Amino acid sequence: MKNYLEFFMNSLYRVWGEPGRQDAFVTRFYEVFTGKTPVIADYFSGTDMDRQKDMLAQSLHEIVEFSTTRVASERLRHVAMRHSSKERDIAPELYEEWLESLVETVREFDLEFTDEVELSWRVVLSPGIAYMKFRHDHF
Repeated sequence: MKNYLEFFMNSLYRVWGEPGRQDAFVTRFYEVFTGKTPVIADYFSGTDMDRQKDMLAQSLHEIVEFSTTRVASERLRHVAMRHSSKERDIAPELYEEWLESLVETVREFDLEFTDEVELSWRVVLSPGIAYMKFRHDHF
């Protein structure tokens, strides 16, 4: 039986656990993500990308925690509110682009990337993405 959380955590460590890898990974992720559409690029124009890189690390932590506990932390609720239609109005379909960009970046950085590793990223992050998408219009 596959333990997708274990696959995910091992892959996350490979792409981000060694000194210097995290910055390279996150930098590349934002290149891929902002290159998807002009809409995404516009969201990040004028953004402090160093701060944004830290926020990605925090967001991944919160989403993984949600995936394992099914409890939204205050931090995740805050992020969902900031992205909701009441504030920044991040379109729900952009979360799919976010996930695709992460998987594409993992594919580049994880030397042990397989279909199972890709599936693990999708399985682990999907509950948190569903939460964020639902919260877009439900605050």
